[in-house]
Amino acid sequence: MTQSLLFYLRMQTARMKQKPKTSCLTLKLREVASMYFTGVAIFLVILVVALQGTDPRENGFLYRVSLDPQGLLELSWNISYPLQEVHFQILVKELKYGILFGMSDRGGFQNADLAVLWSDGRQSYFADAWSDQDERLHMDPQQNYRLISAHQTAEGLSLLFKRAFSTCDPKDYLIEDGTVHLIYGILEKPVPSLQAINVSALLWKGLQRVQLLKPIIRIPPLPGDLKTMEIRAVDVEIPSQETTYWCFIQELPEDFPKHHIIMYEPVITEGNEAIVHHMEVFQCAANFNTFPHYNGPCDSKMKPERLNYCRHVLAAWAMGAQAFYYPEDAGLAFGGPGSSKFMRLEIHYHNPLELKGRRDSSGIRLYYTASLRPYNAGIMELGLVYTPVMAIPPGERHFQLTGYCTDKCTQLALPPSGIHIFASQLHTHLTGRSVETVLSREGREEEIVNIDKHYSPHFQEIRMLKKIVTVFPGDVLRTTCMYNTEDRTKATVGGFGIMEEMCVNYIHYYPQTELELCKSAIDLGYLHRYFNLVNRFNNEDVCTCPETSVTEQFASVPWNSFNRDVLKSLYDFAPISMHCNKSSAVLFPGEWERQPVPKTTEILQEPESSCEPNLVRPPVSPTLVKLNKVPLK
Repeated sequence: MTQSLLFYLRMQTARMKQKPKTSCLTLKLREVASMYFTGVAIFLVILVVALQGTDPRENGFLYRVSLDPQGLLELSWNISYPLQEVHFQILVKELKYGILFGMSDRGGFQNADLAVLWSDGRQSYFADAWSDQDERLHMDPQQNYRLISAHQTAEGLSLLFKRAFSTCDPKDYLIEDGTVHLIYGILEKPVPSLQAINVSALLWKGLQRVQLLKPIIRIPPLPGDLKTMEIRAVDVEIPSQETTYWCFIQELPEDFPKHHIIMYEPVITEGNEAIVHHMEVFQCAANFNTFPHYNGPCDSKMKPERLNYCRHVLAAWAMGAQAFYYPEDAGLAFGGPGSSKFMRLEIHYHNPLELKGRRDSSGIRLYYTASLRPYNAGIMELGLVYTPVMAIPPGERHFQLTGYCTDKCTQLALPPSGIHIFASQLHTHLTGRSVETVLSREGREEEIVNIDKHYSPHFQEIRMLKKIVTVFPGDVLRTTCMYNTEDRTKATVGGFGIMEEMCVNYIHYYPQTELELCKSAIDLGYLHRYFNLVNRFNNEDVCTCPETSVTEQFASVPWNSFNRDVLKSLYDFAPISMHCNKSSAVLFPGEWERQPVPKTTEILQEPESSCEPNLVRPPVSPTLVKLNKVPLK
């Protein structure tokens, strides 16, 4: 459109030059004024169109995911950042008497924000609703799910509606960066009203996790010598159980030279789109010459122990994610000297209906080039060291642990021009509920690198950042994880086991440096002082003898409020042991034990709310929906 505007202005100027010299000055001024205001009008039209964002009804949807395991409900969506709106389309392939769709904090139907389509047997209705703690539905006086259209197609019912990111309605879910837990339900019988819907009696209901607010990324040009390689499972029969992690080892060709991975995308076996939940490709450790060619469940006792040394992430995909592109100046190196030729594919199958006989050959397609880009991309681990000294007491609703990449480490290990973070993968085990990494400079928090307030360990992907974050020598990176252990009776310690915990942010950056791990843990000496204090102030003895492991000592702590509060305070102020490691697992030179916790003198301010006080609103009626058929073209 900008080119059209320039063409118009050039044409008008050319026409003016062709006017006879005898034309009066008044006419020329009139033409100039006309040209100017016409140009302004065209510019305003361009501006309005740009601010409207993508119109999903005309341009299709960028993102798509199956909501249920059978693929009966397909969700598509687009995002308008200028308008701060999400446009949704749900394709219901076998409509019965209605559907529920919405969002909640952890994927339950309690305290959920819902859009509901239902039928009383004669007519159909649509409404914005919310559920209470007992899953009872209520009409929302503030109807923020706005119905755009509903019609029958050859594929089923197409329901198109939109919702603002933030509505200022206390009953509505705030759509923000990170994971969103989507919930759905299918009505199999007519209901006389919204309030008559019995959520607990629904046979077909569930949840799906997605990243709704995708970043807008410019796709860089791809080289002419681009090649592909597929890391795929080999005709796996998906086990008829809800959750399976499947591991498969694949080997690079002999004498495979160094290349740059510049893009990757999922390859999903047709029909399994709703079961293949997420996938990761790991490169194995280069200090082993061989790895067993295993093909089986990751938790099997038959899995070779050596596969645990395949932990260097090359690619990660989760349901709803698009292709991943590296920045134009960087690529992820693989192959060549010092690089293992063995890779481990890990697939998470989510099969809640326990379907039998499904076969799968899904995986990830790598796009790579021999035309190396200016910079190698690197992957750095931030957060907490995998050690039992960092523990979460049982029965905690919100317990926070923080790991640091200190100014001392970045000052020593980063180049003067800094590094540029373009993507991030957050990681905890089963009790993790939120993860955040914040960049600080000279004590002041500067910006959030990545945050997920609704994090789920069952939904992990490498996410492109909305903007590149530059880290300079002397900066601090603080990674904080929040945990929930309400369903546990013993302390959860840090470690590699799935019942143990982690707090990690794998940042993807360039240019690559020697620094591969920048993490911390509490100083062990101060933790021993804690156990001695517990012994002194409790009637029950806690064994602190040297031969007893930290895990056993935590297991013997009586978790009263005093012991919990003291541990929380200890983690906040006690000196830390820093791991400022090179890729060879060797520490950078320097003193790294009993280091002070980096101080924060100024924290980031939360954006001010523009919401006005909620007024009492009168009851509203649902929208009557006429499900018209659209003629086939």
